[in-house]
Amino acid sequence: MQRERAEQEVVLIISAKMQLELAVLCLLLLQPGAQSFGILPGKSLNHLEITKQAILNATVQTCRSLALAEGTNFNFPTQPFTVEGVTTACNAKHSSRTFKEAITFIQLKNAQVDIRYALDGSFHFDNEMLVQGKRIITEGLTAVKASNTQGNYEAARQMLGKILHPLQDFYSHSNWVELGNEFPNSNLIRADASIGNIAEKSRATCRSCVDDDCRNNILEDIIAEKTLTSGYFDIAILTSTKPPGKCSHGGVVDQTSRIEPKGGINKDSLTSSHGHLHTTAANMAVAATSQLLEDVQKAAGDKLFLEMMGIFKGSSKALCFVIDTSKSMSDNIETVKTVASSIIDSDAGTDRKPSWYILVPFSDPGFGPALKTSDSTVFKETINSLTTTGGGDDPEQSLSGLQLALTAAPFKSEIFVFTDAPAKDKNLKSTVIALIERTQTVVNFMITDSSLTNRRRRRDEQQSRMIAADDAQLYRDLAQASGGLAIEVTKAELPTAASIIKQSTSGSEVTLLQAARNPGKSDTFTFTVDETVTSVRVYIIGLSVTFTLKSPTGTSQQSTDSSGSLIKTSQSVGNFRTLELQTQVGGWELKMVSTNPYTLKVTGQSSIDFMFEFVAPSSGPLSGFDVLETRPRAGLNSSLFVSLSGSDSASLTEVALVELSGLEEVKGVLVPQDAGNYLVQVDRIPTVEFVLRVTGILPSSSNVFQRQSPTNFRASNLTMTAHSNSIIVPGTPFSVPFFVMSGGAGGNLTIQVTNNRLFDSTYPSTLWLESGNSTNGTVTLSAPLNTPSGTDVVLTIEAETPGATDINYIVLRFSVVNPGADFTPPVCQRLSLQSKCPENCSQSMWELSVRVTDGADGTGVERVSLYRGTGTLNTSLQAGNENITLVSYISSCCSPEVDLLVVDRVGNVGHCLFNGNEVSTRLAQSSFLCLSLLAVGLHLLVELSFR
Repeated sequence: MQRERAEQEVVLIISAKMQLELAVLCLLLLQPGAQSFGILPGKSLNHLEITKQAILNATVQTCRSLALAEGTNFNFPTQPFTVEGVTTACNAKHSSRTFKEAITFIQLKNAQVDIRYALDGSFHFDNEMLVQGKRIITEGLTAVKASNTQGNYEAARQMLGKILHPLQDFYSHSNWVELGNEFPNSNLIRADASIGNIAEKSRATCRSCVDDDCRNNILEDIIAEKTLTSGYFDIAILTSTKPPGKCSHGGVVDQTSRIEPKGGINKDSLTSSHGHLHTTAANMAVAATSQLLEDVQKAAGDKLFLEMMGIFKGSSKALCFVIDTSKSMSDNIETVKTVASSIIDSDAGTDRKPSWYILVPFSDPGFGPALKTSDSTVFKETINSLTTTGGGDDPEQSLSGLQLALTAAPFKSEIFVFTDAPAKDKNLKSTVIALIERTQTVVNFMITDSSLTNRRRRRDEQQSRMIAADDAQLYRDLAQASGGLAIEVTKAELPTAASIIKQSTSGSEVTLLQAARNPGKSDTFTFTVDETVTSVRVYIIGLSVTFTLKSPTGTSQQSTDSSGSLIKTSQSVGNFRTLELQTQVGGWELKMVSTNPYTLKVTGQSSIDFMFEFVAPSSGPLSGFDVLETRPRAGLNSSLFVSLSGSDSASLTEVALVELSGLEEVKGVLVPQDAGNYLVQVDRIPTVEFVLRVTGILPSSSNVFQRQSPTNFRASNLTMTAHSNSIIVPGTPFSVPFFVMSGGAGGNLTIQVTNNRLFDSTYPSTLWLESGNSTNGTVTLSAPLNTPSGTDVVLTIEAETPGATDINYIVLRFSVVNPGADFTPPVCQRLSLQSKCPENCSQSMWELSVRVTDGADGTGVERVSLYRGTGTLNTSLQAGNENITLVSYISSCCSPEVDLLVVDRVGNVGHCLFNGNEVSTRLAQSSFLCLSLLAVGLHLLVELSFR
């Protein structure tokens, strides 16, 4: 709903009390935590706000459901609902950053539709493309559910944002609201159901508006017969057309609104053609979004749904190892086993427990597969079962293993690579850097002395040292690009160096400073420690480096002084030194002295952090911006979307692009958006490597905080774009057209394409590009027929200029979905009901036996669970028929109702409701939908308080 609303704010006011009874639960979304469905006069609600409201609502209800299932208390967040309040209520305070990132990612993918599919009516339910719009939603919903079953939450969130846009547009662009409907069209998310009675193309639906008043421009027979239609939309000034008698979308941009019948029916804002119904349409869109989210939640289960939303009970961090399993690595692997066991054992049952455990082995010629699990026992058993093999020739497939880890790990993860050999697949360096930049993942290398720091003796020792230095430099370059460390030690020193792993996986680590100097030189660096920061650590990589540290109070301590008051602990091993500082709030100074190359990193533990994306403002008919999946253009103005996490009231005051050399920085102009989000405009992107630094003010304090992106970024004179369907069907060729434009010199471009699944692909190896012009090519992928639904495919397309003077890339993520014909949920058949409940219910029990099936053509019953009821549920497979699930339920007569949630293997969700005295089977009313619909009808009760 972006058309005709450029900059509009939302003031959300609502008050309600919390009730735990199910009947009153439907009122909960009316409290300010739901952000309110009502909109004050003069204000309009947009896609980003609708999406955020629904996610906060759905997450609160899911956390409550999980707490009830676990038998723990749940306290609803105070009003209004916020990211911080929701994560606290969900007992997942450490997840505030990842929850905010998940919401923002889904919002941006939603907004992206208005840019990439601006004139595709099916994505907006324009031009009476109602069936096509519904197909986008149902096919995408299938992909979301499939991705969740595989734990591929990035792909699930991407698709979720994409399908929420047309779902929300349906209520603004169709006449659903004008038909007098009070509830969302639940058939929009059901592939087996009709969307409704749609007007024939030849049937007139509108009359012209009178004096710009469009309140009654939909024809009476259309309203009376409950016939669905939507407005036509086109921006072509001279060639716009629409069928005779049809409604238009309306607005300044829409040229069809100037063709009889004139005017429009959209409800995008309060000033739109049907702006008098904007509030109703927006409330309906929130309700429909909540309904879809509930369907996803029921299909996935509470825990997986929360993980998709970035909410974890323990730490939001992932523990990710990429391990060389060649013969010479046996000692290293034992160290990894020890470190992993130590972390798992010490963090078990605490809020430091990593959310994910990822392991990728590699040697030569093989690598992988990647293990990704949330089960620490599985991870420990897999690491303990690692054995060394092969390794006959020196180089190993280290970058292939790292590439696999980068595509499996969550956004902003930290990866540890253990190896003693050079990379055999050096050609993947640019691919790995592309993935590092896109995922903003930190990569640390633990390099031991088998072949890099102490290469085998050769006849020409000088040449051997040169080769070794070149091999190690590749790892140093990748570590620096990611903001990580390349630690070079002997095998005996590795256990000491590996202590960094436990430090980085505990709590919420933020980067205060990241810098590198190559060649080395004396330089002075500053960093700020605010009142939220604890456990300040300094990491130094380099040989023969000395320093002087100065605290905010002016106290100094030199690197050679072991008795100073500023450094609590200090460790040195190989080329690596780590310091833990006494925490003092204020500005610190660190003067480094060395003629050798060195890397400096300062971190701390804090809840305050940020995320960002490079974005391109719309140049088309609709407002908004598109997230770049590629490098920005060098030397030109650009925009960034920056989101602050960890506080609902902290604010940013400065965003700067800082050249890695420290010589220059480019400060941006901040344009505040909603709740900690900022659109930042910079007049140019540096032509050399740079990092992002943000500065802000903490709430209720004049204390300044400062954070920095650990990832180093590069710009390019090449511009790359690629758009394609998001769903790959196994066994069907999948085409991805891409385009390259030059802002500098042309020439013969080298094209490199890789994907994390190693699917067969074809593409042009070279493309001719003239200076200032563009060229194009096509990548064709083929997923094998046996590829499981929910598999995610990360495709990287790179273009390199002659002489490798410039490289750009585009990174795309797709979902594999096996097409099927199972669109109906499982059904329940009562086998027996034994109930003799007296007036004194506490003295008796009632018993129920049910058979659950998914039909002859169904995919099978995946899960039967207790959605509502206080009794005991048991399930088992029928002997000789795994497609039938037998259910037994026993409960006190004081709890006479039970609601069974039944889900099949493709995520179709159904409910079976039984009563101890009389039984009926039906689809239960959606609780989330109930919450949303009550909000639609009762949003005017904004000052009502429930106790």
